[in-house]
Amino acid sequence: MARVLLVDDEERFRSTMGKLLRKRGFAVEEAGSGHEALVRIQQGDVDVVVLDVKMPGMDGIQALAKIKALDPLPEVIILTGHANVDAAVEIMRLGGYEYLLKPCPIDELVTKIEGALEKKRAREKVQRSSPAP
Repeated sequence: MARVLLVDDEERFRSTMGKLLRKRGFAVEEAGSGHEALVRIQQGDVDVVVLDVKMPGMDGIQALAKIKALDPLPEVIILTGHANVDAAVEIMRLGGYEYLLKPCPIDELVTKIEGALEKKRAREKVQRSSPAP
């Protein structure tokens, strides 16, 4: 079962999306800010992060950079209500897996989460099979 961390400052969005993802078999934790997401990442056991861009305090791009610095393994899917080419380029440069526009159909998000999970598991397998330096 994929462990998904859903990060969005809008509680109603988190709650609704969390319920939809749980119904599709994901183990979902929720965080209301970038700072809260970092605490959850440090606790470990996150496969995929679904992260909003526009949040007060630490925005999603800043949170992505810090998440990848803490733990490069979880894949990060960015959700935003505002299309921005510069932001999309920066997200990919920082190691984001995907950039999706809100509202995103749940089936599309599920497909992206499944793809992100496959990528993460493939990287974990390579790391386990590589000899230690």
